[in-house]
Amino acid sequence: MQEAGSRRTQAERRAETRKALLDAARELIVEKGYAETGTPEIVAKAEVTRGALYHHFADKADLMRALVRREAAAIAREIDAGTSPGQPPLEALMAGANAYFSAMAVPGRARIMLLEGPAVLGLAEMADIDRDTGGATLLEGLRHAASHGALQDVPLAPLAALLSAAFDRAALAIAGGEDRQPYETATRQLLAGVLKS
Repeated sequence: MQEAGSRRTQAERRAETRKALLDAARELIVEKGYAETGTPEIVAKAEVTRGALYHHFADKADLMRALVRREAAAIAREIDAGTSPGQPPLEALMAGANAYFSAMAVPGRARIMLLEGPAVLGLAEMADIDRDTGGATLLEGLRHAASHGALQDVPLAPLAALLSAAFDRAALAIAGGEDRQPYETATRQLLAGVLKS
């Protein structure tokens, strides 16, 4: 006989099934790529039925969307944890950049967020997900710098997009095994130059 309180609720079972599907999809997509990963493999790895997959996700692309959102939320949490209010603008932006590089160094994350996600969902949807999950932190950092007298007459949203692309390129290189230190040094020099404008 089960003890009182030890039975899982329907919501807990749903959450566990959803997590198992996302975990299985992540592992397979990192290993083989989205195009080479089939839904039968995902459900087999998750040890659930195909019906469970389609109960939680409309299709494989919807599963990928949920996976990207989960990864993006984890990145946002790491950036929030790696930064603190009250820092001088350059230090605040560098703290955010370093937190981003660390978050993207999680095995498989750069592939999901910078290669597979954009290929499946498109750049516009990736930008929407980024905005929804904390991607606005770079723009906030630039606004903070502007409030301290830097970046006068510089359009901040386009600048954030350009810097974000540079950070993504660095994250891909670091995830690919390149030495992180030169990218951090170059990032500091880039940001210092930008803040002088």
